[in-house]
Amino acid sequence: MVHLRCHTMYILGGTSASNVATNLAITLKQPLMHTTYKRFPDDEFYVRLLDDIAGQDVVIVQTAYPDQKIVELFLIQDAVLDAGAKKIIVIIPYFGYSRQDKKFEDGEATSARVIAQHISSNADCVITVDPHKEHILNFFSVPAYSCSAVVSLARYLKEKHVDFVLAPDKGARQRAKEAASFINCDYDYLEKTRINGTNVKITPKKLNARGKHVAIIDDIISTGGTMANSIKELKKQGAKTVLVACTHGLFVDGAKEKLLSADCDELISTDTIETEFSKVSVADTIAQTLQTITDI
Repeated sequence: MVHLRCHTMYILGGTSASNVATNLAITLKQPLMHTTYKRFPDDEFYVRLLDDIAGQDVVIVQTAYPDQKIVELFLIQDAVLDAGAKKIIVIIPYFGYSRQDKKFEDGEATSARVIAQHISSNADCVITVDPHKEHILNFFSVPAYSCSAVVSLARYLKEKHVDFVLAPDKGARQRAKEAASFINCDYDYLEKTRINGTNVKITPKKLNARGKHVAIIDDIISTGGTMANSIKELKKQGAKTVLVACTHGLFVDGAKEKLLSADCDELISTDTIETEFSKVSVADTIAQTLQTITDI
């Protein structure tokens, strides 16, 4: 446990997580730090802290994605350390490079470890949301914790009258189970069955989606190709509606267009990465974790 004194804790929002930082400050009833950020003509980043934080505890909130935002985080951490902060907790709503958590081929960098080690150098504690694999927390040299956005997403889905939750594959079925438990509905996972050399059928493993209001829930949506095929298949099988929900909405390589053209009824993500689909905030789950590991 990181012991923080029961006084003012400054919340500092980086440029990639301003919404999470603002909501976290409101939830915890703590001040949001005043800062100046800008980029020089050559695109180098500038940060200046405008509050006196000497001897204070500071929570830095910054999504470590894309690459520019990681460099910003390092500079913000340095500024906070140099300003005399007593404790530095780094909140990483989305931890970029987390999927490269081991060497898949000889000669590769273990990217998750590299980024974790750099973040650890100017931090007393780290919290991230729904990491792709829990073991990446071991890459940090300071105490590191994860929290989950599943219940927050499930709360939103329950209001949409979802009555069937699906994981995109067997490995993600625990996430679907947790969401379904909150909603009080059935859950299953999607299974791919190869029909021939070119065709693959995607169906729920055990249960039928016909007549159901279905939500597919995942941790990360990147290019959205597999998810788009899943939506199409579920609609063919008679699902009334298909909603897609994820914690981290990267939505790259035309993912938005793929999913919407596949007849997705609603696309939902959290604000770990701020997009037009960020309909759920992770501030509450981060606040709960902070309160668990600190004395606030």
